[in-house]
Order: sequence, then structure tokens, then C-alpha cells
Amino acid sequence: MIFTIIITFILGYLIGAFPTAYLLLKRKGVDITEEGSGNVGALNATRVGSKAIGAAVLFIDALKGFLAVKIALVLFGNSFLIGGTALFAAVSGHCFSVYIKFKGGRGLATALGGSLVIAPQLPVLWILLWLIAFVYKRNVHFANGSATFLLILLAIFSGKILYKYSAIKPNSIAEFIVISSLTLFVILIKHYKPLKEYFTSQKINRGFHE
Repeated sequence: MIFTIIITFILGYLIGAFPTAYLLLKRKGVDITEEGSGNVGALNATRVGSKAIGAAVLFIDALKGFLAVKIALVLFGNSFLIGGTALFAAVSGHCFSVYIKFKGGRGLATALGGSLVIAPQLPVLWILLWLIAFVYKRNVHFANGSATFLLILLAIFSGKILYKYSAIKPNSIAEFIVISSLTLFVILIKHYKPLKEYFTSQKINRGFHE
């Protein structure tokens, strides 16, 4: 079983690590790792490229997560552990891609695509939390970070309820909590820099108005 998990992780990582935004923009002579925020994801691809490129990046990055999970389930068995490992690996690969010196995006689209296969309740809850946070502060990064952090808390403290709604039932509540929390934590780590910049700017703005 351990060997299967290792192979699943490697497969998921290599699929997730495919640097969609980097390759699409490189064709136009733009190195996305050096432009805008440097983030290799849909939002920055839209800013330094175009809306069409951003939409393509969003779709392909979500597809990476979906395919990583689906392929793993077909090859190694229809279990939450297999699907969850592939999802965690795909998100990790997207965020820290071996193909571009471990740079990458923030993992949200890839997590969405993969979680729809095994735990669709998580992206549904994340979107609801995101909407509340965005209405409150009108900032994408604040909403992303807040929704991700709150969903980690929900996964940990309400895992007994949430795991029941998984498309593929976990073997245990602990399995659900560990896999979902680790995957979300990787995403949260990648939001550290924009969140730090956001709170710093808020502090400066408050200073100007005092």
C-alpha cells in the first residue's frame, strides 16, 4: 500500500506541476515568474497576458487536478486515500513546480478540479466563505486566504459532519481531516505573501487617516 501511495503522489505531482500559465505566456515572450506578482496562475496570467489566457489557465489548471485524481483512481483503486493523495500531490506540484525551479501558482483551481471528484462539499463551502469575505473587504487575496483558513478549521472541527458528504467515502474521519487540511494548508502557505502585503497596506492606510 505504501508503494502505491508513493507512486500516486509522484503521478499527481508531475501532472499538477505542469506550468500552464508559464508555457502559454512564454509563447508570447513573457516570463510570468518575472511579471506582475510572479504568481504562475490564472489571475496573474490575466494581468500580464489577457482575459483569454487567464481563462485558459484557469480551465487547464482545474483540469490538472481533475485528471490527477481520476487517473489515480482508475489505476490504483476507487478509494478516498488514493484520490486524496493524488489531489494533495497535484496541488503541491502546481504550487511548487519542479519544471520551473519550484515556483508556481496558489493551487486554488487545481484543488477545485480534483476535489470535485472526491469531496465536492469542500469547494462549495469554500466558495460560500469566499463570497462572504470578499463582500466584507472587497479584496481577492483576503477572500482567498480567509476562505481557505476557515475551511481548514471547518475540516478539523466539523470533519465528523463534512466527511459524510464526500463523493468517495473516506475510511475514517481522520483520513478526511488529514488529507483535506494538508491540501488546504499548501494553498494557505502560497497566500502568505499577498496577505502580508494586504495587511501591510491596510496598516499604512490607517496611519494616513489617523
